[in-house]
Amino acid sequence: MKIALALLLAVSMLAAQNANDTPEAHVAVAKTAAGMDYQNLFNFLCAVPAPRGGGGQRQGPPQGPPDRSTWYAEPVKVFDNLYFVGQTEYSVWAVTTSDGIIVIDTIFDYSVEEEVAAGLNKLGLDPAKIKYAIVTHAHPDHHGGAKFLQDRYSARVIMSAADWDMLDRTNGTKPKRDMVATDGQKLTLGDTTLTLYITPGHTPGTISILIPVKDNGKPHLAALWGGTGLNADRESLQSYIRSAQRFSDIVRQAGADMILSNHTDWDRSKVNLPMLAKRTPGSPNPYVVGNESVRRYLKVAEECATSRLMRLN
Repeated sequence: MKIALALLLAVSMLAAQNANDTPEAHVAVAKTAAGMDYQNLFNFLCAVPAPRGGGGQRQGPPQGPPDRSTWYAEPVKVFDNLYFVGQTEYSVWAVTTSDGIIVIDTIFDYSVEEEVAAGLNKLGLDPAKIKYAIVTHAHPDHHGGAKFLQDRYSARVIMSAADWDMLDRTNGTKPKRDMVATDGQKLTLGDTTLTLYITPGHTPGTISILIPVKDNGKPHLAALWGGTGLNADRESLQSYIRSAQRFSDIVRQAGADMILSNHTDWDRSKVNLPMLAKRTPGSPNPYVVGNESVRRYLKVAEECATSRLMRLN
């Protein structure tokens, strides 16, 4: 099946490179790359943007936090050293090490205490051991809870320089400016080292990450694509395409065999997490998909962005 998909993808890529290169040709490549695994990602990224303007009535900002029943999710142990402590739609990944915890993204200010702090406690982990909070990009569904972790547990908050600058221009709950991530940075805590890459496109300084994990003692490598949605301007789309291509090459060379997102729709977390909650000893971990599948995920992102860019012409 993998060979057939690889051949089909190669044929589709050749078709997209010929003289009849069109947005639709790149959508076809993305659809092939998505296969049955990443249909949600494909449907989200390759949807044709709605025309601007028009007649809908603008809605004001929501009044207060949404009802708990619309966002609460149970925490789940995913690997020996990786835990999900996010919401139904937004992920927080907690990496445990011999010297404390690294969390990746912090969800909203209204949910961080119950999902992250209480979630870690429910899993038998101490949230006071959170040493670092990596914020992949400066949107409130990812940075909103960082101030709580900074204030309550003295966690060091890490963002790229460009996204710290972006955060400075926003209102709402936000952490104090702290550590600045650099491209290729090695973040070591105890016995674990994460590698951070600056992958602009979704925001000016989105961070994507390689995360070593273990499943019943067996090592694996997770690739987290830090920003998924596409913007409407040419510069952002061009940056996004370059970042997806570069991170795919990094993933290939590193041998990453699993893909993570910070939204539960895109990396099959809505399917995988319930499976893990009922996992029996010795059964495969659904997050381990192999390097070819990880690169197909990034190919969907690249090709949908290319199609969007071509539609700007």
